[in-house]
Amino acid sequence: MIYGMGIDLTEIDRVFKIQARLPKFAQRVLTEKERAVYQKLTQRRAAEFLAGRFSAKEAYSKAYGTGLGTQIGFQDIEILDEPSGKPVVRKQPFTGIAHVSISHTSQFVMTQVILEQEG
Repeated sequence: MIYGMGIDLTEIDRVFKIQARLPKFAQRVLTEKERAVYQKLTQRRAAEFLAGRFSAKEAYSKAYGTGLGTQIGFQDIEILDEPSGKPVVRKQPFTGIAHVSISHTSQFVMTQVILEQEG
């Protein structure tokens, strides 16, 4: 049974500019394991990765029904890729299943999260 669905659209260059202006932005958005991946990427791919995780966590918070803030924050959600490249929610406050999709063009990243209750 679907508990919630959230989508988000984020401009990659906007996130890149925020990170350039506020170097701790990536640390705020990404978990330690996500940062380990981020730090190995080229500048352009790192911008896409950071924007994708930012957007996916926004979409997750919408599906959860609270938005980001007092109930859940960026560090409460961790999204890592399987060897195939498929993003998977590895850490979350929701007790069910979280499905995530991340897609981007050269300008935008679009994400969708569906939270599914088991049973």
